[in-house]
Amino acid sequence: MIAMIDWTQLLVWVVKCAVIYLGLVNVGALMTLAERKFSAWMQYRIGPNRVGPFGLLQPLADGVKFIFKEELMPNGANKLLFRFAPVIAALPAMMTVAVIPFSSDVIIAGVNYGPLSITDLDIGVLYILALGGLSVYGIIIGGWASNSKYSLLGGLRASAQMISYELTLILTILAVVVMAGSLDLRAIVASQSDVRDWNLWYQPLAFVMFVIATFAETNRHPFDFAECEPELVAGFHTEYSSMKFALFFIGEYSAMTVMACLTTVLFLGGHSVPFLPDAHWLLGLAAFLAKAGFFLFLFIWVRWTLPRFRFDQLMAIGWKVFLPLALINLLATGVVLALK
Repeated sequence: MIAMIDWTQLLVWVVKCAVIYLGLVNVGALMTLAERKFSAWMQYRIGPNRVGPFGLLQPLADGVKFIFKEELMPNGANKLLFRFAPVIAALPAMMTVAVIPFSSDVIIAGVNYGPLSITDLDIGVLYILALGGLSVYGIIIGGWASNSKYSLLGGLRASAQMISYELTLILTILAVVVMAGSLDLRAIVASQSDVRDWNLWYQPLAFVMFVIATFAETNRHPFDFAECEPELVAGFHTEYSSMKFALFFIGEYSAMTVMACLTTVLFLGGHSVPFLPDAHWLLGLAAFLAKAGFFLFLFIWVRWTLPRFRFDQLMAIGWKVFLPLALINLLATGVVLALK
């Protein structure tokens, strides 16, 4: 017999999808405004202040501008791949947010609607790693399909640094997985219910390497060699315009948001509230957003504080420093747990 559809559960799932994905897109839009506002604040400038009160409608104006801008296609470009590359770059980052547990069980009017996440996978960590590694293909394909030397070099740089630092990223996540004994992100959060049990205290080296690796994985300054202006004009997206150009940035800011959320889940107890183990789910959601918001601010802060590395320095740090340290940290974690 065909199983009957539970329309209530379907409606709850649709609402969760709408809330989380609209939230992700809006955070990406607001991050473009925050980038300008914080940089202006750090450089003693005013920043956007013309569109809406305090310039808050600037992201909306940018979106309208991108929609109506002329689309350009370089001579000799592969038309199919050129159009499809921004989608490949943006989609994986937006899909990985599906397994992030933003809060504990949502209880409204005495009814339990489950945790605030789109789905709950026992292998949530593997899901994030598998999908997260696909976004680099969009950058590589976009650079190659543009029929431009600058774009091609930007795509190759992005692939080299993302592959290099993904090894460190995976090894640091494995150390957390070993500590929790599960690949389920909810189980990892549950293992850090008390502030004294946060993995930040037990895995400080993994935490530092993970945060730095997220900068390389998202092509953020000081590791933004894929779009290094003094050398490559704008790198892999040099030839892009209109909404295709905007999609690359939506993908970048979505990836930053997911990485900030993942750092919160893996090392800072996720939605757990310090010293309030039985906090209301809304308070837990607020705690989660505050923790993730700090790391989003960190992305901006570092951009306007540190100078850009050289590309050879980036690769040397990844292969000669971080990879051996991540391996040693994972080995030490296994030994300590085996001897307990």
